[in-house]
Amino acid sequence: MRALCSQACASLSIPILLSILTCMIPTRCMSSPAMAAYSEDAPDKFTLISLKNHIALDPFGVMSSWNDSLPFCNWTGVRCSRRHKERVTFLNLMDHQLVGSIPASIGNLSFLQYLYLGSNGFWGRIPPEVGRLYRLKYLNLSHNAIEGEIPPNLTSCSELLGMDLTGNKLTDNHLQGTIPAAVGKMSRLEFLKISGNNFYGNIPPSVYNLTSLFYLDVGNNRLHGEIQPDIGFTLPNLEGLYVGRNSFTGNIPVSLPNATGLGLGRLVLFKNELTNLKDDAFSFMSSLTNCSGLRLLDISMNQFEGELPPSVSNFSSELEWLILGSNQISGKIPRGIESLKGITRLDMSRNVIMGVIPENIGKLHTLLEVDLSHNKISGAIPASFGNISQLTRLSLQENSLQGNIPSSIGSCRQLETLNLSSNNLTGTIPAEVVTLPFMSISFHLARNLLNGPLPQELGNMSSLVELDVSDNRLSGVIPPTLGECIMLERLDLGNNLFEGSIPSSLSALKSLHLLDLGRNKLSGQIPKYLQNFTLLQDLNLSFNNLEGEVPYDGLFRNVSAISVTGNSRLCGGTEELELPPCKIHRKKKQRTLEFVIPLTIMCFLLFACFIISLIRLRKSGSKRPSAPSIKEHFPKVSYFQIQQATDNFSSSNLIGEGSYGSVYKGILGEERMMVAVKVLNLRRKGAFKSFIAECEALRSIRHRNLVKIVTTCSSIDSKGADFKALVYEFMHNGSLDEWLHPKEDQPEVTKSEVRPDLRNLSLVQRLKAALDMALAIDYLHNQCETSIVHGDLKPSNILFDHDMTAHLGDFGLAKFLPSASPDNCSANQSSSTGVKGTVGYVPPEYGTGGKASMPGDVYSFGVLLLEMFTGKRPTDGMFKDGMTLQEYAKIALHGRVEEIVEPSLLQEAQAHWSHREVVESSRAHFHGENVKSSRATTAKIDCLIALLRLGVLCSLENPNERMKMKDVATELSEIRAKFHGERT
Repeated sequence: MRALCSQACASLSIPILLSILTCMIPTRCMSSPAMAAYSEDAPDKFTLISLKNHIALDPFGVMSSWNDSLPFCNWTGVRCSRRHKERVTFLNLMDHQLVGSIPASIGNLSFLQYLYLGSNGFWGRIPPEVGRLYRLKYLNLSHNAIEGEIPPNLTSCSELLGMDLTGNKLTDNHLQGTIPAAVGKMSRLEFLKISGNNFYGNIPPSVYNLTSLFYLDVGNNRLHGEIQPDIGFTLPNLEGLYVGRNSFTGNIPVSLPNATGLGLGRLVLFKNELTNLKDDAFSFMSSLTNCSGLRLLDISMNQFEGELPPSVSNFSSELEWLILGSNQISGKIPRGIESLKGITRLDMSRNVIMGVIPENIGKLHTLLEVDLSHNKISGAIPASFGNISQLTRLSLQENSLQGNIPSSIGSCRQLETLNLSSNNLTGTIPAEVVTLPFMSISFHLARNLLNGPLPQELGNMSSLVELDVSDNRLSGVIPPTLGECIMLERLDLGNNLFEGSIPSSLSALKSLHLLDLGRNKLSGQIPKYLQNFTLLQDLNLSFNNLEGEVPYDGLFRNVSAISVTGNSRLCGGTEELELPPCKIHRKKKQRTLEFVIPLTIMCFLLFACFIISLIRLRKSGSKRPSAPSIKEHFPKVSYFQIQQATDNFSSSNLIGEGSYGSVYKGILGEERMMVAVKVLNLRRKGAFKSFIAECEALRSIRHRNLVKIVTTCSSIDSKGADFKALVYEFMHNGSLDEWLHPKEDQPEVTKSEVRPDLRNLSLVQRLKAALDMALAIDYLHNQCETSIVHGDLKPSNILFDHDMTAHLGDFGLAKFLPSASPDNCSANQSSSTGVKGTVGYVPPEYGTGGKASMPGDVYSFGVLLLEMFTGKRPTDGMFKDGMTLQEYAKIALHGRVEEIVEPSLLQEAQAHWSHREVVESSRAHFHGENVKSSRATTAKIDCLIALLRLGVLCSLENPNERMKMKDVATELSEIRAKFHGERT
């Protein structure tokens, strides 16, 4: 009940708050002209039918039971009074993605006590007739698209205890001004939450008289003044106090620990101007040890100073968060801190703490995050950190730590962020530390005294976004394995002693935004592949021993984005670089001419022979053209070898069927290579043409996110018929379609495959897969010698390898675009051939004769993106009568992302309380709130909104309005960077 009552104050304007105070007087609704026409005897059934008639979309069929086959009191979401038969007292239609309006007749449900319509798509206004519901106790219309004013006659509802109107488009729905003193008259109030508004001034003294209050949240406003010193006595039942992000001054009331009722559980005071008495030795913290239920203490970003008392180690074993950062706390980390057995987050950053990190910190096995950065801590990094197996973030930068990096940190297998920069660490980088499988955010060791080579094992951190080892004494060559860290966006190896050439393997790092190799001893030429890095914004190659010509294209055209100074043997480049022109020696030039002239003549003769052969071939006409030769790239295999590899095309090895053939898994050759074999059904019209197209495409493209072809087979089968097959590298983790829409009859997973529960593809994995695909399509469109349109983007053509990297396959409908106009929109072209592709993913212009085009691929990618994050196919039965996947996704853009995204992602993000049980006990709501993940939840919700918006923009009906794939990849990369940045 408290949880629901808490919503009453969260979103109301000051007039409404004041009017609710009037509602506390136990009187019935006063008569009004609007009520004169109301008949209490009007059947509630007709009101419910009226509500149903106002629903335009019911995707889950929630109201399918609302018919004469059942008594209306048994309809979904409806409950009636036991005493007054056929009078509705409870109506709950929350979180069912209903779209429609609320009819005025809702005011006829005169016995209604609970009205829950939150988290849907209701639009229009709140009917003033809701004011007739004088028995109403709880009203929840949150997270809809309701507009207009809050009806003033809601004050007529004398029994109203809780109201939630957040997440709508209501006018005057943003509280401002001072908190009304009259709030203190709500004597029975237990839960007051008015955070995230624009209140200013002091907390009225009357609020401190609400003796029943157990939860007070006035955070994120513009309040100031002092917190009343006797708050612990006047609010004896207080369990949670949130006053963060204001401008409160003065001392923390020492009376707070007296609010022990069921135990002060959460004290959040961060980002104010609070102080402590200089000579009191943090007495208020010592007094908090009496709060046996204390779970969260956050006093960060204030003006506290002095040494922490030893009593900190006596805090409740229930304590989960101890946040003391950004103050002027001095002294040492208290001894006995290992007694805080339940702590998950420890933050003492940005203080003036000295001494060493206690070795016993390794006994805190529940720790997830440790931040001791920006202090004056010295000594060695305790090897006991390796005992904290669940640690995800370790931040020790900006201290005076010495000694080696403990190899035991490699035992922290869940670590996502490690920052040891700006210390005095020596020795080499342990190989164990660079093999962490979940290191996906940042690895910073900059500004230390480290020496030796970079470990080859760096390639194991393939999901890493930032790597910074600059300003050390590292030497040797840059390890080629670094090219396996394909998600890197920032790579800084500057100011070390690296030598040798820049590895060609770094050409795989297409996601880089920053690359700093300056102030080393690198030699050789500047790799040409750098000019193809479309996301790169900052390139530093200065003060090395590089030589030769500076590239002209891509980033090298922007002299403000690159630095090549200090390389005396470089030449060429744009004029702004002011480098000398590259010289060509006469002898070399003469030799070149002597070689080129006869070669040109030979090429001309060969070309003439080719033309003559082509004419003869066309004249013959009766013979089917052979497949393009791939033997230069891949060794061909025989029909017999394919037959053996697939166990005679056994049905147990069948892993998929497409338009032009079947795909089998098999084991090929003496090397026992696991492969996927696509066998073409040549009796199907277009199959041979598909084979030709796929061969043509795959012979000339190479990208880490494209399925790799191993070989081909063009032979005769055992019956003498033509046989064509393509052999691909096997993708161990199946297709995206299997992950998004698993089937009950899905084949059993072999032990060699590492598929977890197929229903649990996380947000991070989906985001990574989306970026993988965007990079692959951008490569096809913009980085191939001749631009290629894939033509059939859909989940079943996206495959995952053993480490869940996504690969695009099936190039049977691929098209090479004319070099003169590779980006023409197909709306301006025509074709006599029928629509090709898959229904739901084919852009609308293809249906009117448009040719394959880049905007067509972008449309299919947009649909794919929406499907990935809503879990809905574009052909889902709910999409009819003008409702499409795109229109469905637009609901999220109105602040209601929770209503349409894949449910597992909501569970992962631990979304809004309305997705829990509607009626839960107030204490369960309070203690069940997952404070630890609030920032991560915000990051995930923002990420989901951005992804759905991008999907809508990509799949616009007009091809000229769609984004370019290059820009899509850039935006996805920025979404991913922002998501990981907010997680840190």
